[in-house]
Amino acid sequence: MKLSNQIKPISYLKAHAADIIRQLGNKGEPLIITQNGEAKVVIQDIRMYEQTQETMALLKILALGNRQIEDGKVISAAEAVKRLQENRETI
Repeated sequence: MKLSNQIKPISYLKAHAADIIRQLGNKGEPLIITQNGEAKVVIQDIRMYEQTQETMALLKILALGNRQIEDGKVISAAEAVKRLQENRETI
């Protein structure tokens, strides 16, 4: 994805809103809107936004897991299975 093609001034957004929405749905690339020459907002198709949010959630889970490993907060697979079996027996 080449972002330089996806940068537009706010006046472009105002004049071409319907076209922009169609393009976002077709291309899946975000659009960066500038105001006074500065990047201000990113407009993104809802499917791409949801995908980005899911990716971020997975990355947070991975980071948490790595931190737990570094802190030594891990158990062996055998111990995990044993605990699950014990919990199932108490139900």
